[in-house]
Amino acid sequence: MDRNRNLTPLSQKLRKNQTKEENRLWYQFLRQYPVPFRRQYVIGEYIADFYCHKAMLVVELDGSGHYETEQITKDFVRTKYMESQGLSVLRFTNLDVQKNFPAVCAEIDKIVKERC
Repeated sequence: MDRNRNLTPLSQKLRKNQTKEENRLWYQFLRQYPVPFRRQYVIGEYIADFYCHKAMLVVELDGSGHYETEQITKDFVRTKYMESQGLSVLRFTNLDVQKNFPAVCAEIDKIVKERC
């Protein structure tokens, strides 16, 4: 899988400045998950919020800006690229993490187990 190394400084910055929903998912679930995940991982020309190599899984958390027409199109292209690399992409809204955190974790766990 190709990685644009020029995006590494940006991915590091994003890792240090995660949203509260990304922080919650990372520190309360993915960080301790038995199958390793990485945060703000460069894939091609994109930076995935969370990536699990073993399950070939990307987890994206979408804020309100992801519902604008232009961003919907960009997300579609991004998802298609990742799928072309053999990855599965799970998308959750920030509201999902805020209001239904156990279900978000359960869905990630289910997909990881299916793909491993």
